[in-house]
Amino acid sequence: MSPVLGWDVGGAHLKLARFGADGRLEAVRVAACPLWRGLDELDVAIETLAPDIAADAASAVTMTGELVDLWPDRASGVAAIVERLGARLGPARLTIYAGPRGFVGVDHAASVWPDVASANWRATAEALAAEGGAGLLIDVGSTTADLIPFGKGETLARGATDAGRMAAEELVYLGVARTPVMAIAPRLPFDGAWIAPMAEHFATSADVFRLTGDLPEGADLHPAADGGPKTVEASARRLLRMAGADLDPARPGQARALAGFLAETCLRRLADAAAMILSRAEAPASPVFHGAGVGRFLAERVARRLGLLYRDVGQAWTDDPSLAGQASDCAPAVAVGRLLMARRA
Repeated sequence: MSPVLGWDVGGAHLKLARFGADGRLEAVRVAACPLWRGLDELDVAIETLAPDIAADAASAVTMTGELVDLWPDRASGVAAIVERLGARLGPARLTIYAGPRGFVGVDHAASVWPDVASANWRATAEALAAEGGAGLLIDVGSTTADLIPFGKGETLARGATDAGRMAAEELVYLGVARTPVMAIAPRLPFDGAWIAPMAEHFATSADVFRLTGDLPEGADLHPAADGGPKTVEASARRLLRMAGADLDPARPGQARALAGFLAETCLRRLADAAAMILSRAEAPASPVFHGAGVGRFLAERVARRLGLLYRDVGQAWTDDPSLAGQASDCAPAVAVGRLLMARRA
């Protein structure tokens, strides 16, 4: 069997998982890919990952990048991304993940775009469900969080589209790097009062989790809100600006207190979504939480808060400790590669 590449084309990152001819995971890579700037950003990201692209590999692709406002609608985004990938990777060696339809060829992908669009969550959940058992996938990335129940060999999601998944609490627009602080909480405790955060893009969740010490290395690949340095001091300055204040050397704890409150708000938001999903009649009883994404530390805390067992996705998908963390970070890319290999077996 030829090597397999699993691709996850996001609106902000391009992720790649490489499997050898023996089916073992060999490498996982991620590159910044700000698609809202233009489709050429995809070319740049592919070139960044080029050393890990085997010439004879078969590629399986899932995506969420069609959602960026580069295109007038998602159908146009799917068609453009598939066309560009076909030109770069070779259409004969490229197959597109279409959710419940399985894999489709490049020529067919545009005609089934609703199944192709934003299906990366399903790839991860399907790959986990195929292993048997029951659980709740919580994939917390830089921008969003997916919460997907599964059991009896299938996903138990109620939503299919982004809109439907948001309504079902299966897609929460909350991540650990790119979420604007003004979207995390409607009010902030500051200097003895509750104040509404400024409706400005002054700080992001990366600043919050940098101050709490939780932000993983490599999780924040895009410029800071002000284009400034990614240091604790700079994050503190940006975060205090959300409260209309400046960094005060005489009160060094102000920014960390704000960060602690916002981190707890994020955790509570995800715990509430998980509790609601687990209250459904069809939800698995006593599920194991399966954490993925660069923000999976929050998934583990949600599991502890709800008194349930936690399992790291990457540790289940590779026995190489040096790859386990990266496999969790880029779970949909690994998952779509595993699904393609299972189909070819």
